[in-house]
Amino acid sequence: MTAPTHRTASLRRATSESTVELELDLDGTGQSHIDTTVPFFDHLLTAFAKHSLTDLTVRASGDTDIDAHHTVEDVSIVLGQAIREALGDKAGISRYGDALVPLDEALAQAVVDISGRPYLVHSGEPAGFEYHLIGGHFTGSLVRHTFEALAFNAGLTVHVTVLGGRDPHHIAEAEYKAFARAFRQAKALDPLVVGVPSTKGAL
Repeated sequence: MTAPTHRTASLRRATSESTVELELDLDGTGQSHIDTTVPFFDHLLTAFAKHSLTDLTVRASGDTDIDAHHTVEDVSIVLGQAIREALGDKAGISRYGDALVPLDEALAQAVVDISGRPYLVHSGEPAGFEYHLIGGHFTGSLVRHTFEALAFNAGLTVHVTVLGGRDPHHIAEAEYKAFARAFRQAKALDPLVVGVPSTKGAL
């Protein structure tokens, strides 16, 4: 019996603002080793890996003495690029996924289409969420920004909707877990799918 081939990618990106090294395996078990020097972002990426069943290693550093923005953005860019590379020609994938995930009082929904067409629809975060410092260092606005960078660089259509929530930590984590669960379904290999799941023949 032939061992299954894993969809993997390994990328490095260095700029004057950050250095990012990232490895992933889309056919993993959710193991992760994350160190972005932004603790709450580490927490979100760990949740993404666990709930999407993606093995993920991230080592990053940057000008966090100025702001977490550059490092968080650049890691999100590289993660998106790695996902796109690992997906390859997308033959045999389910393509679509959706999830509804609670975290205590927070509730988030995510829908993912591995479409090759980057698009993000993001709504429902409560007023003022974007200004809140989660853990004292991660601005709420970065949640949407990470999804933008991921969707654009991975070639995903992503809809994320916050249906309820009060605690910013819970809201952000519910969003990431919902995205992870939807992505897990979308990237899954479906034995009933022959070739690329598109009438165009390409994604």
